[in-house]
Amino acid sequence: MKIAIVIPARFASQRLPAKPLLRETGKYLIQHVYERATCSRLATAVIVATDDQRIFAAVREFGGEVRMTRSDHVSGTDRIAEVADSLDADIVVNLQGDEPLFDPKDLDTLAQSLIDDPTLGMATLATPFRDTTAWRNPNFVKVVCDNANKALYFSRSPIPMNRDGEPDFAVDPPLFLQHLGVYAYRRETLLNLSKTPPHPLEMAEKLEQLRALAHGIGIGVGVIPHAHRGVDTPEDYAAFVAAYRG
Repeated sequence: MKIAIVIPARFASQRLPAKPLLRETGKYLIQHVYERATCSRLATAVIVATDDQRIFAAVREFGGEVRMTRSDHVSGTDRIAEVADSLDADIVVNLQGDEPLFDPKDLDTLAQSLIDDPTLGMATLATPFRDTTAWRNPNFVKVVCDNANKALYFSRSPIPMNRDGEPDFAVDPPLFLQHLGVYAYRRETLLNLSKTPPHPLEMAEKLEQLRALAHGIGIGVGVIPHAHRGVDTPEDYAAFVAAYRG
């Protein structure tokens, strides 16, 4: 199967302006992400998708593949769908452009899920919760799965609710899972979803993946030990630079 990793990258960011072009390590932040993606064993192409000429030029400068997209996309998913429409690919992986520490093996886990199970239209990742504070925080999205590790529901609410007490985070296999916002799609699934209006559940929770579930699209969930720390704030970037310099 042909597997393309597409990295949406925007210049504007409220908390960290010009984030993809930060370069204190000697490499652009988007370059770090791109180079990690090229370490994927299964990927046949890695492409940055952007609507900004400065990011386009930077990717070209370090020798990466980049596509210009429209500037009116509501989400990164719509941006990668525009790129996927012209790709010769069976599976499209959406990797955020602010994930320089993402493990390439986890990208392969995503793609392999779709290779192994033809009933799935999408795949994503999750990691076990380890404390009640994070589990109750609406900024941490939760996912509940069936016995085949297919998603039953995603929510900002603490699910599954433990009626008779506090959740047991030590249960094995883990029951309380934090969803991680990286996805693999079958190309046709991605293109169809981008043309489908938002579902009321999606609008209520502000979670795009609920559009897929509401339309009966199977989402496989791979469980990995730890979340990867992204770069959302100046403090996050400073921590990444310090770690990179060793």
